[in-house]
Amino acid sequence: MLRGRDAQRAELARLAEAARAGRSGVLVVRGEAGIGKTALLDEAARQAARRDSGGSDVPRVLRATGVEAEAALPFAGLQMLLRPVLPRLDALPGAQADALRGALGLAATGGGDRFLVGLAVLTLLSELAAERPVLCLVDDAHWLDPASADALVFAARRLGAEGVALVFAARDGFDAPGLPELELDGLGREAAAGLLADRSPGLAAPLRDRILKEAAGNPLALIELPAGLSEEERSGRASAPAALPVTGRVLASFGVQIDRLPEPSRLVLLVAAAEGGGELGTVLRAAGQLGAGAADLALAERAGLVQVTAVSVAFRHPLVRAAAYQGAPLATRLAAHRALAAVLDGDRRALHRAAASPVPDESVAAELERTAQRARDRGALASSPALYEEAARLSPGGGDRARRMTRAAQAAITVGRTEQAGALAERALAMTGDPLLHAGLAMVRATVEHERGTPGGSARLLAGSAEPIAGDDPGLALTLLVIAAGNAWSSAEEAALRRVAGLAADLMPRVPGAAPVAAALVALERLAAGDHAAALAPLRDLVGRSRAEPHESLIVRLFVINLALLLGDDAAAAELASGDAARSRGLGLAGALPLTLQMLAQAQAAAGLHRDARAVAAEALGFARDTGQSHREGRIAAVTARLAAIEGDAEGCRELAGRALARGDGHDEAAAAAGCALALLDLAQGRYQEALDRLAEIVQGPARHTAAVRFATGDLVEAAVRAGAPGRADGPFRRFAAWSEAAGPPWARGVTLRCRALLAPPREAGGLFEQAAAAHREDGGRPFERARTELLHGEWLRRARRRTDARTPLRFALAAFERLGAAPWTERARAELRASGETAPESTAAEERLAALTPQELQIVRLAAGGASNRDIAARLFLSRRTVEYHLYKAYPKLGITSRAELSRFTAPVPPLP
Repeated sequence: MLRGRDAQRAELARLAEAARAGRSGVLVVRGEAGIGKTALLDEAARQAARRDSGGSDVPRVLRATGVEAEAALPFAGLQMLLRPVLPRLDALPGAQADALRGALGLAATGGGDRFLVGLAVLTLLSELAAERPVLCLVDDAHWLDPASADALVFAARRLGAEGVALVFAARDGFDAPGLPELELDGLGREAAAGLLADRSPGLAAPLRDRILKEAAGNPLALIELPAGLSEEERSGRASAPAALPVTGRVLASFGVQIDRLPEPSRLVLLVAAAEGGGELGTVLRAAGQLGAGAADLALAERAGLVQVTAVSVAFRHPLVRAAAYQGAPLATRLAAHRALAAVLDGDRRALHRAAASPVPDESVAAELERTAQRARDRGALASSPALYEEAARLSPGGGDRARRMTRAAQAAITVGRTEQAGALAERALAMTGDPLLHAGLAMVRATVEHERGTPGGSARLLAGSAEPIAGDDPGLALTLLVIAAGNAWSSAEEAALRRVAGLAADLMPRVPGAAPVAAALVALERLAAGDHAAALAPLRDLVGRSRAEPHESLIVRLFVINLALLLGDDAAAAELASGDAARSRGLGLAGALPLTLQMLAQAQAAAGLHRDARAVAAEALGFARDTGQSHREGRIAAVTARLAAIEGDAEGCRELAGRALARGDGHDEAAAAAGCALALLDLAQGRYQEALDRLAEIVQGPARHTAAVRFATGDLVEAAVRAGAPGRADGPFRRFAAWSEAAGPPWARGVTLRCRALLAPPREAGGLFEQAAAAHREDGGRPFERARTELLHGEWLRRARRRTDARTPLRFALAAFERLGAAPWTERARAELRASGETAPESTAAEERLAALTPQELQIVRLAAGGASNRDIAARLFLSRRTVEYHLYKAYPKLGITSRAELSRFTAPVPPLP
């Protein structure tokens, strides 16, 4: 009988019932040791087994338990969970099947990107649920190996309409942000007293009251505290031990029970605790080397400490295992690990050899390093930092120690563990003066600083690390310089840009085929210095080359997309980002997607594809959270904050801008972009002085060179003019005008001419507005900017008493703003049109039906309309096929269609502007 847990049992029952109805759900059950998490999971499994309908709604139950001794063994937890369904791997798409087989050691193929393994788990669970509901129960999740935890949490976040219920039970230490949680507290007094009476009748009343008080409702304590007492203590004839914390008391109680066993039985328990996996044969072979055997284990089983089957041995509770291991002397523990290493092979042998080595040993360190590399090859990147770090600890040689610690830092940054990576990098730096290792560590430290929102110092660090290795490894030096240039640009570190440019110029003849990249680094410094004539041609050349043939380096490709955004070439940026996102999806490289998708969303937003941009940004945000890129979350929020500002969603804009501002130091690129969005909102709502003050500070700040700030110049000029202080926009406008007039895109020349019209005497403004509109018409880029130009032109014409002439630009502005969903600007255009003497029609947005879709529905509809199958869409968006089907089912009535064939009308992102 599970006492005092009716509400919690009902919650798990609701989760299972939803799975039977085809809806997936996830729950993390948290609580201290012994609070009843395992009992709840056991009850959920029993409830599933009790269903006697025999129909297709009887859940399939998959179980796994994290084991502390296997926390460093890559994919041990996932292997345990999926063992009953491994024959079903053939149902997965090829790349996913290969990744999962490689991860589980079933094939020699590498596991690929760690998130491809998570996607394979999601797809497998979805395929299983197509037959009958699936109930996954993962106990002691805080002891899962990191690779298994990553894969399962990744899959959990993407469950939707499959019919899968996934429950984790964990103490503190299991990181699963964003998943719903159920906190288990202690039992109430009545339930606790009932449990104590059930399990330990006959206790003396004072002792019973004391145990109830000390156990604090912890079920395990209520059961085990009496078990550790003598008969005299239980009856009240002798005093019980002094009070201890609950876990300590329970451990002590288990220790007392273990100490009652003969030495050989204690020894075989220790071996079982050290082995961790519960393989009876392995435990007995290792125990045999120490003089213990099956008969000794049988005594422990009769004492109720373990359960033994023909193939396995399991401790009654993890704290029994902890007591068996912690209660043994150090020398005996080391002997147990040596015995296990002698009967095992592969990764498990390496781990036990390491556990048996209290002092450095190169052969052990080398074997552990090979284990770490195998983990990387299998896609278990999350497991490799700890393995490399332990290999470094066991390295007797300083050079090997530094190299392995460097790899630990690099592995940690790859899996998004920023703070851990920074600490490991600092330790590695103190161990070596090797320039090549320092270069590798510089990349780690730069990523840490950028993630913390302070990229300026990282630019100097990277440039300084590139210089000493330029002769030995010019390719790596150039990579460091590319990252340094991006960081220096986003933080206005002109000195670092000059140093990067000088080093890049020296590298041009040393790196075959790298001249365009190096030339672009030199040009970026010239652009910062205001030499647009010298800067723009090399930058555009690199973007053009990349469109024809993308660079092999991901770092360079991302740099080029940023250049395209900086040049205002939205079409090139969208094309390059889309291509790179497709490449990353195809390879399962989820870690590369947050930045690529963020830049794609930026380009889409600039091109007026607001709904698509919001859908892509939502996907980017999900991947950023999954991959631990918290600073990227802020930059993505800033993109959507601008969309909210354009659309007049004041509350949404401020909330999103607040997220961006909270992620960095308040002066980084994300903060600047968020500030520009807030200023645009001020401008739309007529708060011109507030917009001016905000922008005037940003354009002088460390992010002043970034695209978001550069392209807010039009907002700054309009705010300054309307606030009666046009001089405050003078410097930034001169820089923007010099850039746009040198070789800027037509839309930028249109904005420049619009600003000149706002700043000009009234008699000159009309001609400038006409020139601005003509520039916008050259390429149709940036429809929001074009509509603003037409609106301002129409307003000027009306004020000049040319009401009939004003109607043409005002009609255009109204239609464009309506398409963009720019509510405050729409109302302003409609009011102006009415003032010109024309009654403006009510809004009839061409994409009214698409506007009803959620961001994820929109993405799926776009892909389906383009001809992608549900299976392909699932792989591209890292979803299950059934979730894709569910979203299409929900989208059809919103779009007013009944079949997939009718989706063809939604292939165009938006109707073209007139």
